[in-house]
Amino acid sequence: MLPATAAITAGGQSSRFGSDKALACWQGRTLLDHVAAGLAGCERRLLLAPRGRYSLPGWEIWPDARPGEGPLAGLETALTHASPGWVAFTGVDNPALSPEYWHALLAARRPNARSVQAVHPERGPQPLGALYHTDLLPHVTALLDAGERRLRLAAPAGQTVLVPGLPPGFFQNVNRPADLAGLSGGKQGSEAN
Repeated sequence: MLPATAAITAGGQSSRFGSDKALACWQGRTLLDHVAAGLAGCERRLLLAPRGRYSLPGWEIWPDARPGEGPLAGLETALTHASPGWVAFTGVDNPALSPEYWHALLAARRPNARSVQAVHPERGPQPLGALYHTDLLPHVTALLDAGERRLRLAAPAGQTVLVPGLPPGFFQNVNRPADLAGLSGGKQGSEAN
């Protein structure tokens, strides 16, 4: 059991993908199903998406309170509805984040930390696919109220633990249909029924 609330944000426009990427298939399952499987061991599971858009058994569906405002607004929704404590927050376009990935982040938590983020060897800290503490809700709300939308600012300076050295396969991201072909072991997929 992962001692965290899982939260998948799936409310984006998928504009670069050209269709609903949550429903795109890879290895016979939708990207949404892959991401959900990586978080299945969490104590509680939240899917942040418009009601009626997706069905994911065992997951609570919560629409963004600020639709169209990006992942930071999704994080605000997650922190609002999560059980007190840690939230494993990711997007539907990160299908390679396995339970091992989340265990590595959870093992890196520190008493004064409010975020734990993996470090990509070339792109640096990864704020999507990270842990956030529910104590951050007032800070995240204040950022959004001030017009800020950058997820990397979700935790105040000095409150983020960085986790380097994770295998590069975890950092596979799907933004375009061609990205499906580049996933480890993946083949070009099509939209699921």
